[in-house]
Amino acid sequence: MKVRRALVIGAGLSGATVARLLAENDVNVTVIDKRNTIGGNAYDKVDENGVTVQVYGPHIFHTNYKEVYDFLARFTEWVPYKHKVLASLKKKHEKKLVPVPFNLTSLFEMYPEKEAEAIKQILTEEIGYGKKVPILALKKHEDERVRKFADFVYKNIFYIYTLKQWGFAPEELGDEVMGRVPVYISEDDGYFTDTYQCMPKFGFTEMIKNMLNHPKIYLSLGKDANKMLYLSDNKIYFNGTEFDEPIIFTGCVDELFEYKYGVLPYRSLKFKFKTVNAKSFQPAAVVNYTVNKKYTRISEFTKFACPEKEKTVIVKEYPKTYKKDKNIPYYPIPRKENELLHKKYAEEAKNFPNLFLLGRLAEYKYVNMDVAVKNAMALLDKVLEEM
Repeated sequence: MKVRRALVIGAGLSGATVARLLAENDVNVTVIDKRNTIGGNAYDKVDENGVTVQVYGPHIFHTNYKEVYDFLARFTEWVPYKHKVLASLKKKHEKKLVPVPFNLTSLFEMYPEKEAEAIKQILTEEIGYGKKVPILALKKHEDERVRKFADFVYKNIFYIYTLKQWGFAPEELGDEVMGRVPVYISEDDGYFTDTYQCMPKFGFTEMIKNMLNHPKIYLSLGKDANKMLYLSDNKIYFNGTEFDEPIIFTGCVDELFEYKYGVLPYRSLKFKFKTVNAKSFQPAAVVNYTVNKKYTRISEFTKFACPEKEKTVIVKEYPKTYKKDKNIPYYPIPRKENELLHKKYAEEAKNFPNLFLLGRLAEYKYVNMDVAVKNAMALLDKVLEEM
C-alpha cells in the first residue's frame, strides 16, 4: 500500500488546521515554515513580566461556526472574552473615549442630549433597537440630522483611520472595507456579536503546537520553502525531485511564481512595545486613534483574558507600506487592480493539479481566524480527492 504524503507550506493557523486534518486521514504531512516559530502572525509568547504578548499584533477569536469552535476546542481550553474597543475623540477641548463600533453610548457622549435623543428615536423606530446599520446607509438618510450624524461618524471613526491603515481613502478601496463600518443601535459596547467569543487559555501558539503534535506530522522550521520548490511544465519539484502529491501553499503566491506578473501590494505594520510600571494603562484592550496620532491603535495585552500583573504591556501600531524582502506582508489591499493581478497567479496555479492555495497571503484575501479554519476544513476533501 502506497504511503500517502503531503507538503504544507506555512505553520500558521490555516496550515496547521489542514495539516492536522490530513494527518488524521492517514497522510504523512511535512509542514515547512520560513520562521523559527509556529503560529504565523498569531504567534504569541509569555514575556519577562508574565504577560502573554502577541508579537505580530492582537488576534481575537470569535465565530458563529460551532464546528470551528469545537474543532479548536480539541487543542485548547477556551476562556470567555468580550472584546471592547474605544476610539479617542475630541469634544470641544475635552478628550473622549467612546465605544466603537459607534453605538448609542457613543452618540450620547459626543452629542447634546436633546439632539442625541432625537437621533436615537429615529434609528430605533426605523431600524429597531439592537440592530446594526451600515454607515453608508445613514449617510443617505432623508433626515438631515441623521445624515450629519453619519458624516460625523464617517469622518471621525473611519475616514482618517482608513487613510492611515491602508494608505488609501475609503472610496478607493473595495466595498467590504466600507461595509465594516456599522452603527449599533444599542448600548452594547462589545466589538463583536458572534455566538462564540473567547481566547485560548495558554495562547494561540500553544493551541497550534497541540494541533501540530501528531505522529504523522513532521515540522521543519527556519526553512524557506520557495528555495526548495521548483515549478516547471505543470510539475512541481521539491529538493530537486518531482513531487506529485498534494502541496498546500499558504505563503505569498506572487513569490511562489517568482513575481512573474508583478508584486502583489500589501500593507505592513511596525510595532512599538512598551512595558508600563502599572497594573493598567487604558480602560479597554484596544483604543483606536482615529484622527490625531500617527499610530492607529494601542493594544494592552493584560486585558486580553490575561491575569492582571504588577506591570502591563502595550503596543502601538504604525501602518507602513510593504516592501518586498524588507518587512512583513500583513493585509492584502482590497483594490480592483490588485484582485485582477492575484487572479493571474490563481489561474497560473491551476496548471499544477497538486497545488492548493490556502490562507490570507496565498488567496490574497483578509479573513478572520475562524474563516481561516473553516476554509482549511473545506479544502480537505479536495486534497484527499487528488491522492
